[in-house]
Amino acid sequence: MIPCVLSIAGSDSSGGAGIQADIKAMTALGVYAETVITALTAQNTQGVQGVLPTPPEFISQQIESVFSDIRPNAVKIGMLPNEESVCAVARALRGWQAEHVVLDPVMVATSGASLSEDGAVAPLKKELIPLAEVITPNIPEAQALSGVPIETEDDMVAAGVVLCNRGAKAVLVKGGHLQTCADDVLVMSEDDTEWFRASRVKTNNTHGTGCTLSSAIAAYLAKGLPLAEAVARAKRYLTGALIHDLDLGEGSGPVNHMWAYGTNG
Repeated sequence: MIPCVLSIAGSDSSGGAGIQADIKAMTALGVYAETVITALTAQNTQGVQGVLPTPPEFISQQIESVFSDIRPNAVKIGMLPNEESVCAVARALRGWQAEHVVLDPVMVATSGASLSEDGAVAPLKKELIPLAEVITPNIPEAQALSGVPIETEDDMVAAGVVLCNRGAKAVLVKGGHLQTCADDVLVMSEDDTEWFRASRVKTNNTHGTGCTLSSAIAAYLAKGLPLAEAVARAKRYLTGALIHDLDLGEGSGPVNHMWAYGTNG
């Protein structure tokens, strides 16, 4: 049977991030995508024009519908717009004993627009981080969650260690916001880290990179790969999607999720 992966995230009307990016990445990597929509957004490559959160009781109902029929082999969590949605997701995943949970703590869009209320951060730390096999913050998100200012590679590790000490099983701190490289570090503890090195791809089309990477990690975990190998393969997939970017829109355009199939815009 084909592995199944559930994306719990917001909808991006421009198709470059969120649920739409997750479906594309999962399909490209050979898993069956299922979805729970936590919010509707009106957005494009230039910014977010509006956010309409899904009622928490309907988020719970969607999760119930998925798990009771086509149980996912892995779960990716993205945009959660408020405290109520965080608690609804955590409660449902605990009830179903979800496996291979990848938490991408989406707080701000590529354009800089806020996608999550400030009140969602505390319950995310308390309720969701301990449920995740890995969390995948970028540098601003890792700073916000850990309280550690990040300017160097050592700072990235330090932030990951703080989050592990607070209940995270593993933390992938993504270095895309560094000026010189795009290196990521997987932190399991202070004495157990692994670096994933990559050259920075010269492109302005980075809309949906975090969604794409976390979805790819979840896809490879659903296929049975160990975490470090899932991260390595997911990073290679994302690098290809950046290299073969589509150059759509007037702002930060989307990556090319189907690059391996010859789709080049």
